Amino acid sequence: MSRPRLIYFDFAGSRGEECRIALHLAGIDFEDVRIKSADWPTMKADMPFGAMPVLELAGKAPLAHSNAILVFIGRQHRLHPADAFEAARHESLMCAVEELRHTITPTLRITDPEQKRQAREALAANELSTWGSQVERQLGDGPFIGGATLQVADLKLYMVVRWLTTGILDHVPTTVFDHCPKLLRLYGAVGDHVGVKAWLAKTKG
Repeated sequence: MSRPRLIYFDFAGSRGEECRIALHLAGIDFEDVRIKSADWPTMKADMPFGAMPVLELAGKAPLAHSNAILVFIGRQHRLHPADAFEAARHESLMCAVEELRHTITPTLRITDPEQKRQAREALAANELSTWGSQVERQLGDGPFIGGATLQVADLKLYMVVRWLTTGILDHVPTTVFDHCPKLLRLYGAVGDHVGVKAWLAKTKG
């Protein structure tokens, strides 16, 4: 294997995309391996924890879980704080994103339209609203978590806010985080970052 390989579904959102963007911002020439959903059942048992994304590096065991991948990339390429406490603060926000994703996931499995509507509306009014307020309290003057420099935790917040404010998730209003101006400012700043824009333009993500 001559280049690192990032393995994830052929999907522009969620955990895989934030890792792809981090690799791009780090200037790493990587193989963007995109898996079709139909192929996943035969691959799942071979993944370290039966999930993706997975980062493969020459001479190393496969590295699983988006937060671990992001922190690894960030530490190697100045996209994560060098100060131990500040790094932990960033990682706490990354954990908060994963907790939110796990809260949302059960609503993705609901097949009855009315049950789904009720569950999503309740989610938006309660858990999403509370989560946004909690994150808002962790943010400073910005534009990013740590000030003027974009880091991997910013990518993670960007990806989940993008998912929840662009109408992709039925019955979650695009205004769900309108009470969180700092979070929306961060979202806009990441989206306007030249490296992020270049990746999205390249992949039409």
